[in-house]
Amino acid sequence: MALTLKSGFSFDYDNLFGEGKVTQADLDSYKDALKAAHEAMKVMRETGFIKAHLSKDGNPEKVYFSKLPYITEENGKLNLNSPASIQRLHDFTERIRNNVDAVVSLGIGGSFLGNKVLFDIFCGEFWNTWTVEKRNGLPKVYFSGQNIDPRRTGDIINHLKAMAAQKDGKYKVMLICISKSGGTLDTMSNFMVMLDALKKDEKIDVEVVAVTDPNMEKKTLLKQLAVDNGWESFAVPDGVGGRFTVFCEVGLSTAAVIGMDIEKFLQGAQDMDKACQNEDIFQNPAMLNAALKFIASEKYGRNIEVMMPYGDYLKSLSEWYIQLLAESLGKQFDKDGKEVCYGRTPLVAVGTTDMHSQTQQHQEGTLDKVVQFIKVEKWADDLVIPNVFPDTKKLADISGVTMSEALEVARQSNADALKSNKRFNACFTLPELNEYHLGELMYLLAMSVAYEGELSNVDAFNQPGVEAYKRIMGPKLQELKASK
Repeated sequence: MALTLKSGFSFDYDNLFGEGKVTQADLDSYKDALKAAHEAMKVMRETGFIKAHLSKDGNPEKVYFSKLPYITEENGKLNLNSPASIQRLHDFTERIRNNVDAVVSLGIGGSFLGNKVLFDIFCGEFWNTWTVEKRNGLPKVYFSGQNIDPRRTGDIINHLKAMAAQKDGKYKVMLICISKSGGTLDTMSNFMVMLDALKKDEKIDVEVVAVTDPNMEKKTLLKQLAVDNGWESFAVPDGVGGRFTVFCEVGLSTAAVIGMDIEKFLQGAQDMDKACQNEDIFQNPAMLNAALKFIASEKYGRNIEVMMPYGDYLKSLSEWYIQLLAESLGKQFDKDGKEVCYGRTPLVAVGTTDMHSQTQQHQEGTLDKVVQFIKVEKWADDLVIPNVFPDTKKLADISGVTMSEALEVARQSNADALKSNKRFNACFTLPELNEYHLGELMYLLAMSVAYEGELSNVDAFNQPGVEAYKRIMGPKLQELKASK
């Protein structure tokens, strides 16, 4: 059984639904709850309202991520995607082309994870080793600010200095600092260390771009710094939590740096949003995905979700999903203040790599998991396994097929084995690994957690658990500074 869209994108739920799995009777028992969840999504799209949702400051807050796939003039009033903002991103691409040698994107959480997905999928591991011509004049890209790690930060600084020493003339480095407030410890500590070190190198010119709250009447720390120093700025809009920001200027600024097709990415998300407006659960990918996994967890104890894409460069997509699921649904209290301690534990896996490690646990361990596969139907660059050793039968037997064919045989074998031992699993299929289909998938996953928030009656758009450690950490840092 599979739900397949006109684009060819498919959600195969055959190993998750039916006899011995989540049943039609299970879905029927949640008929009213599913209808209410769907109505809540309609209201969210139209007004931004989500029942009981408050900002981290305890004030009512609208939720606008569902508006991001649409490029409209109206969105410009909310600092979301408008014709003007998209054109500005295109202008940004052309401004840095053949003008900036290296970009360092500094961010944490959604300001890092979504951006890393875009880079990994559309640039790959060796982008920074390519010639400028092969990169079409676009810069090398590095990521920092996602940890307070002195060794790695120092390594990036020393690497950039070494690159500068090899160049005739100045080496141009752009630091893109992403923080809604400018007070994000992890990001800002890296930013300040890096900015200070690079400015002291006479071979390096440093430019800063701030991605922050655009409010000019009540400027945040980073916005004030941007104004005072004349830095170019992009927006972290209100009503869009960090884990959803890959669809706004937070993620799209990285898309612009690498020359990605922004409109196609948003078009994929938009078409998925339209599919998710269908009232029929078997024609609505997000509602179906959310319902099956919610019931699998609540009724059948499958409270761990393994996100297992098949492809090395898809690992960061799984890591992005970890934040999305954990922050959205891992909640101690429901919307009525009742203690529920809800949420599946997400795990990262990659096929075929983790078939040689984690799969033992998936196959024979505790019956507490749903394994979610992601596969690519047609790879842009495929390779045939050659018959290099014809006299070695075991090796000769695997020759003559493409690597993608072998990859899919491995995935299907894993799925079949799991099914044979009552292990729930499902598969998302992307016809190709391009901007459009990535937009479809990432938006589907975002909308799925919104649906599940309604089914479980938890606020899928706050993260009070993240704020808890921050309240403790601030005073501890002050004590540390005072002791020096």
